[in-house]
Amino acid sequence: MTFADSNTTERSRRSLLACAVTASVLTTLSGCSGLDLVNAASVAGAGERRLGLAYGVHARHQLDAYMPSGTAPKAGWPTVLFFYGGTWRRGERAEYRFVGEALASRGILTLVADYRLYPEVRWPSFLEDGAVAVNWVLRHSASQGLPVDTSRLHLMGHSAGAYNAAMLALDPRWLAPHGVEPNRIAGWIGLAGPYDFLPLRDQDAQPVFHHPNYPPNTQPIDLVRPGSPRAFLAASVEDKLVSTQRSTVSLARKLQAVQVPTTLKLYDRVDHITLVGALSRPLRWMAPVLDDVAGFILV
Repeated sequence: MTFADSNTTERSRRSLLACAVTASVLTTLSGCSGLDLVNAASVAGAGERRLGLAYGVHARHQLDAYMPSGTAPKAGWPTVLFFYGGTWRRGERAEYRFVGEALASRGILTLVADYRLYPEVRWPSFLEDGAVAVNWVLRHSASQGLPVDTSRLHLMGHSAGAYNAAMLALDPRWLAPHGVEPNRIAGWIGLAGPYDFLPLRDQDAQPVFHHPNYPPNTQPIDLVRPGSPRAFLAASVEDKLVSTQRSTVSLARKLQAVQVPTTLKLYDRVDHITLVGALSRPLRWMAPVLDDVAGFILV
């Protein structure tokens, strides 16, 4: 590659990144599908896709399944149940096809779940939805032809979705009504999650958590206990939306202090949004998020 070619490639990468960030900002402001870019540019690495599987009774109790290509192991594929972000007010599972295809390309069966959002519901209904989804994966996914290794189920989320994953992994009360203990979860992955955020200053999130009358025990940082599922926590070095130090770093240190195996990764070329975008093929040059997450799951 000549020096000129290298410059051209770098300009193309920067242009694509600028488009992705702009589109994501437009998503936040207008509700349009700003993740179409990374979905369209991703090359499918999955095998079969199963879309719109119902895991519960509500209209938004649906998930999309992305299966690795090839023959499943006898015990089934290691599996991720992914929850997207959006301040618990917005998001659609179809926007995160790139997550499903990225992980499936590494041999991980991936389920991208919708859940109820504000103003239809407030805290804790979306956590109850997540628990219903976990129970469905453990007890009913096989009847839908999904070769899930239920001993290797991982929860994963970005931003608000990382909060959901954290609460399900750290707080037994959500899975208990289904007769499921958190130790049935092999591990959980949080990307740029808010784990310690009261009092809320984000006006979008305030009504979700009943501001100013916050219910007790809403903060993952307060729910750390020995024996919790192992964790992979990642964030941008300088996240302008969620405090990396207060949330990701502090939670990682607290988990490590009680001997919970915890991996902490901070990336310096991504922001709050492109952290999850780096799972997609066109943005993987920004940070090795896919390699690191897959390595955590497949250990």
